[in-house]
Amino acid sequence: MYPLLDTINIPSKLRRLERKLLPQLADELRQFLVESVSKTGGHLSSNLGTVELTIALHYVFNTPDDRLVWDVGHQTYAHKILTGRREGMSKLRMQGGVAGFPRRDESEYDAFGTAHSSTSISAALGMAVAAQREGKDRRVAAIIGDGAMSAGMAFEALNNAGAMNTNLLVILNDNDMSISRPVGALNNYLARLMSGQFYATARRAGEKMLGVVPPMLELAKRAEEHVKGMVTPSTLFEEFGFNYIGPIDGHDLDILVTTLNNIKHLNGPQFLHIVTRKGAGYKAAEEDPILYHGVTRFNPDAGIVPKATGKPAYYQIFGEWLCDMAALDERLVGITPAMREGSGLVRFSEEYPDRYFDVGIAEQHAVTFAAGLACDGMKPVVAIYSTFLQRAYDQLIHDVAIQNLPVVFAIDRAGLVGADGPTHAGSFDLTYLRCIPNITVMTPADENECRQMLYTAFQMDTPTAVRYPRGIGTGIAPQKDMQALPVGRGDIRRSGEKIALLAFGSMLRPCLEAGEELNATVVNMRFVKPLDDDLVMSLASNHDLLVTVEENTVLGGAGSAVLESLESRGLTTPVLQLGLPDIFIDQGDPSQMLADCGLDKAGIARSVRSRLSE
Repeated sequence: MYPLLDTINIPSKLRRLERKLLPQLADELRQFLVESVSKTGGHLSSNLGTVELTIALHYVFNTPDDRLVWDVGHQTYAHKILTGRREGMSKLRMQGGVAGFPRRDESEYDAFGTAHSSTSISAALGMAVAAQREGKDRRVAAIIGDGAMSAGMAFEALNNAGAMNTNLLVILNDNDMSISRPVGALNNYLARLMSGQFYATARRAGEKMLGVVPPMLELAKRAEEHVKGMVTPSTLFEEFGFNYIGPIDGHDLDILVTTLNNIKHLNGPQFLHIVTRKGAGYKAAEEDPILYHGVTRFNPDAGIVPKATGKPAYYQIFGEWLCDMAALDERLVGITPAMREGSGLVRFSEEYPDRYFDVGIAEQHAVTFAAGLACDGMKPVVAIYSTFLQRAYDQLIHDVAIQNLPVVFAIDRAGLVGADGPTHAGSFDLTYLRCIPNITVMTPADENECRQMLYTAFQMDTPTAVRYPRGIGTGIAPQKDMQALPVGRGDIRRSGEKIALLAFGSMLRPCLEAGEELNATVVNMRFVKPLDDDLVMSLASNHDLLVTVEENTVLGGAGSAVLESLESRGLTTPVLQLGLPDIFIDQGDPSQMLADCGLDKAGIARSVRSRLSE
């Protein structure tokens, strides 16, 4: 057999292939994925699991005119390869390279940009309605995983879509066997039957005939639901108004193509349930899909070899503290919205299973669930990425802050995150947190300070947030003992002349380096709210220029807090605010990204000298 993948750079060429050649293409595509991602890093398990589905979708539907809306989008590498971006995969998630998620400005085949979960059905419904209003015969499909289906937004969209007579296909990619029964020949046969024209025509004819006798129509509908319910999962999706089909084997191209071809000609909302395996076709990833979910570079022949434990990352510091604190206080409970590994909760989940709650991809629920626990005497700690907390902002304000409840928010991935790009960057949390009454916001400068601030937050009886960056900080292990820090008090780390650098969190190190070069005073501010107003006033009275440095957007951030503090006391000392600019910063190497923003030693010194020369 001659190689196929090299000949397919756009879906229209894929659609010219004989159907019998599709399995060969799937094998080549899967092999390319393993070889490519092993060189660049990225998401692997999820992409291996959707190879056949991706091929079938582009084979059946007339993309890009027909719309494919992927949920989260971390499973779209095969989609990118088949839509003209195969060569670009060598720079996947690198500066100037192919993004790890769908982006509308990258390709016309990326119908909707995404990277957070549970948005696909809403977006696809909007596209389907737009096509209907314009009179276009356009098909729209939303592809959503069983994890993303756990979020309320997905069900809000289902509820809305089911009430419309709109041609929308929702594909549930169930890769965890979490809501499905075993898949076999009977289910595949039923899927063919229920997606076929004969079934649809017979159903409409039966409704028309029985419609003149309402009790008979109701009886027939109930009978149909019960018969389907005997051999398929719950009729939940039928109750939403969808025609439910499946579950079917998501790795059987013949079944997929036949079923999708049948569905393509059906009107109204359709729901196709497929079952896939994460890591399919690569044994190591099949055996440990979590390990191969997000990978760095590795040898595909040897697989990922666990590295010796080195310097602990911030999320590991948090995980250790959580277990230590749980041993001291039985009221502590840990909550995560489906980020156990990423947030450092593995050990806690094993040692305190009855106090560990993974609520699924449901950030809004996670925060209000924590509020309910706090109302009745528990001390909840919500481990959440900065970018995901944005999704629960209303709950943060209304359910926690207004009621002044003692919920600790351990906010990971604060600041820039490198290869994951703007959708995962924690660029805004200082801005959106500091404007909320009752909340205390802390920014640790190193690992030990992170541990002590978490302890400080836990001792308080009000809402608190400790925000820390991705990766390793100073590399210095924190002290085992825990002591509460004085709330709202900064710490002068270097004394200098004329210039004072006010560093927030991760920016202390580059500020100390720049401070040596500038002979500047350097302050570890520690708290964004409450701000150390007395220290700010003292610094303003004894220096010609204050420079605030933060890994957060300058707009409304910690620097703005300093300006507000000076204004409230009638001080006019000049302030230079350094932080993330008012743009979405693209993917790249984290250190280079910070340098590009002027947040390294050289950038800080350069900005200060430029300001002084004005």
